[in-house]
Amino acid sequence: MLFGRRRKNPIKMADKGVTEWKYATCGYCSVGCSLEIGLNESKQPVTTRGVATAPVNQGKLCIKGLTEAQIFDAVGRGREPKLRDRIYGVWRETDWDTALDDVASKLKAIQDKHGRDSVAVISTGQIMTEEFYTLGKLVRGLIGTNNYDGNTTLCMASAVAGYKRSFGSDGPPGCYDDFQHTNCLLALGSNLPEQHPIIYWRVKEALEKRKFPIVCVDPRVTMFAQMADIHLPITPGTDLVLLNSLAYVILEDGLEDRTYIDAHTNGFAEFAAEVERYDPVSAAKICGIDEDSIRTVARLYGQAKPAMSIWTMGINQSTHGTDGVCAINNLNLITGNIGKPGGTSLSITGQCNAMGTREWSACSGLPGYRQLENPKHREEVGRFWNVDPAFFPTERGLFQTDIFPAIETGQIKGLWIVATNPMTSMPNSPRIRKTLEKLEYCIVQDAYEDVECTKFAHAYLPAAVWAEKEGCFTNTERRVNLTRASVPRFANSRPDGWIFSNLAKRWEHSTQMNFPESSEGIFEEMKLLSQGEKRMLDISGMTYDKIESTRGIQWPMPEGRASGTARLYTDGVFQFLDGKAKLLALPYVENNERPTNDFPFWLNSGRVVEHFHTRTKTGKVGNCNKFSPTPYMEMNPDAAKEQGVEHMSYVRLVSKRGDAVVMVQLTQRVPRDMVFIPFHFHECVNRLTLGLLDPYSRQPAFKQCAVRLEPIAQDEAAKWNQQLRDF
Repeated sequence: MLFGRRRKNPIKMADKGVTEWKYATCGYCSVGCSLEIGLNESKQPVTTRGVATAPVNQGKLCIKGLTEAQIFDAVGRGREPKLRDRIYGVWRETDWDTALDDVASKLKAIQDKHGRDSVAVISTGQIMTEEFYTLGKLVRGLIGTNNYDGNTTLCMASAVAGYKRSFGSDGPPGCYDDFQHTNCLLALGSNLPEQHPIIYWRVKEALEKRKFPIVCVDPRVTMFAQMADIHLPITPGTDLVLLNSLAYVILEDGLEDRTYIDAHTNGFAEFAAEVERYDPVSAAKICGIDEDSIRTVARLYGQAKPAMSIWTMGINQSTHGTDGVCAINNLNLITGNIGKPGGTSLSITGQCNAMGTREWSACSGLPGYRQLENPKHREEVGRFWNVDPAFFPTERGLFQTDIFPAIETGQIKGLWIVATNPMTSMPNSPRIRKTLEKLEYCIVQDAYEDVECTKFAHAYLPAAVWAEKEGCFTNTERRVNLTRASVPRFANSRPDGWIFSNLAKRWEHSTQMNFPESSEGIFEEMKLLSQGEKRMLDISGMTYDKIESTRGIQWPMPEGRASGTARLYTDGVFQFLDGKAKLLALPYVENNERPTNDFPFWLNSGRVVEHFHTRTKTGKVGNCNKFSPTPYMEMNPDAAKEQGVEHMSYVRLVSKRGDAVVMVQLTQRVPRDMVFIPFHFHECVNRLTLGLLDPYSRQPAFKQCAVRLEPIAQDEAAKWNQQLRDF
């Protein structure tokens, strides 16, 4: 008789009939994994696999990447352009020319009546960089509205603003290879195993070669916190206090790098005077981390040489998000941990091409990190595009989070939503629904026609997805990678870039501008615009073939250079006029909504590994949805006992903004005064969130608000959830 392993059937991989493999970059998160799409004899995508020679993922993929071939023909894909009947309010299919004529005429009519800025455009972080560039050219050079932003305002805006305030420019200065060199990793508000599994694998790989301490700062016992050497369960919204106190100890113990500070920074005296107020005894009373832990972590970090910091939404999505990023930068500047192997401030970006929109979409300025406020930059781009520089605004317009209040007040009458879903992603979603109802004209451009926003749209434009088109993404470490068009377009959908350039033809001045037809032609134009004296974002040495053959290239890569650049600021020269970084004095101001007797629980939110953002794609993928099919709430068992709540029962969560019905999962991962909900489900978390804004980035404080629990009959809970799903 055979026992154990010998009795088990051998693992067999299903033969999916792949006859050809096509190169692509994963279209989900910002890690930037290289993969190949397997096509069968009918040229239909049937599977994906990682690329072993890729420097980012080295053949690995997470569950989303492994199932990505299933998104192309998923339920809900848009087949034809649609316009809503003016009289009966029902959708009718139409052809592309009619749809684009209607869009252009309605936008022009609104602008003629109410002014150029009465139209707003909200973009995404998930289309190709070449498409972002084309959209920016259309909005800035033809439509002319200044109310234009990307939905990266909801995730990475605080990182952008923090980099600009500290270093003079956006652009993550480090890279994944820094894990191989660091002697201490400080992770703040970042749960890598579920948010960015392949980066987590890179960390684990580095730990197998040599041991270094990991410190995880998170109010919840995440998977990352469980494997960390030190977990600091911080009070939500108080990261700035902890970071200032860490700097206090480093200065008190003389662990700072005075040579680096004197040579490469300004503002040390003011910074030191401010952190003097954050001794660990005082800071502990605010941030909830005891004095000994603060001192231990500060000494670990200060003595590591080198040490590095990473962060995600736990820092960014706060009323102090930008200050938190600047405080991380302060910590690395005073210890000399910028621009060296293993020493960096590395923001872990959210979406596959959030960096592309930051670099080239012209949302916050002009292409290539140029600023609207700079006359020289307006002149450069105007001359290059053949647009009168006077047509450009002299400062950036409203952020996405300010655009919706401007709709409420009647300042904005028309809205174009490109590949994003504010009905799910914006805080206080009941308010967003009422806001969208006020629009005179709303366009939704998305690959899936069943996104919630189409219920309020007057025009729907079906877009192609990911590998149905060609172009580049830029990942967290500034690596530009390529996706080849390898899958036939679904029905009558079109690439986003095709939609932008064909809509542009409806404006008279477009005949004087250049809108290349191919993605590679657009990339070649971007390369010309990236060149120039002291331009950090220089991609002029890249080509599509080089990018594909090397599996991605990190910018800057000027023309004539053989390879890209792993790290920024290695020479200690920053993007301010004097070449020095800024150490910033950052006082903490308590302005969060906090638990009270009426609302006794913190509400926290985050990701699960199976889903991506608003589930527009992963919610239709079998295995992703099977493993995480429904919204739920993590709750501490002791708190549940006090509230009379049982495991797997339903409760009603109530905040000052709205309510939601969720299933309870009891776990010690959350403290007694907190509940946690994955943010992917439209029927849940953002019905409750507050959305106070960071003053610099205008990013919402998704992570800090207060709720209470109310009992609900279980049959009523089922009806409630079904009604929301039907909506």
